[in-house]
Amino acid sequence: MQDLIEGIAHFRKDVFPDKAELFAHLATHHTPHTLFIGCSDARVVPELITGTDPGDLFVIRTAGNLVPAYTPEADGVAASIEYAVAVLGVRDIVVCGHSACGAMTAIARSDDLSTAPAVAAWLRHADASRARTADVGDVGALVRQNVHAQLANLATHPSVARALAERKVALHGWVFDIAAGEVADVSA
Repeated sequence: MQDLIEGIAHFRKDVFPDKAELFAHLATHHTPHTLFIGCSDARVVPELITGTDPGDLFVIRTAGNLVPAYTPEADGVAASIEYAVAVLGVRDIVVCGHSACGAMTAIARSDDLSTAPAVAAWLRHADASRARTADVGDVGALVRQNVHAQLANLATHPSVARALAERKVALHGWVFDIAAGEVADVSA
C-alpha cells in the first residue's frame, strides 16, 4: 500500500502540475473518443499501450476481456457499453486480448475452477471462443478467436447495433503481445 501512497504523492507533485490544464478541462467535459474493452490483467494498461491522455478512452476491464452477449437484465458491462455508445458517443470500440492471458490459459488447459465458481461461470462467456478455435490448447489462437467472439457479442448490444447501422461507430480487434510490446490488429 505504501507504494500507492507514494505514487499519489508523485502524481500530485510531478504529474498533475504539468497536466493541470487538461484536468481542469476534464472536470467539466467527458468526451472520450474510444471505448476500450480489455482484460483485467495488471500487465495490460490501455492508456500506456495506446499513449493516450486521461479522458481519451472509456475503459472496461473484465477477466479475459469478455463481453457477454446482450440480455435484457442489466449488468455493469452492458450498462458501460450503452453509456459509452449512446450517451458519450464514442466513435471506435476496441476489444483487446493479450498474450499469456490467464483466463484463456485456464480454458485452454481445462483448469479445475471448482474453488473459483464465479470465475468458472464468467469464463462460460468464452464458449464461442473455444468453439471457434481448432486447437483449444493453443492459447495464442484462443486469444485471437476470443477477440473475434467478443466483437460478435458486442454487436448484439442494441446501442452498438444501432450505431453500427448508422455508421457512427467502428469495431476493432487487437491482441497485445506483452513480451514484445506489439499490438496486432486481428479485426479481419
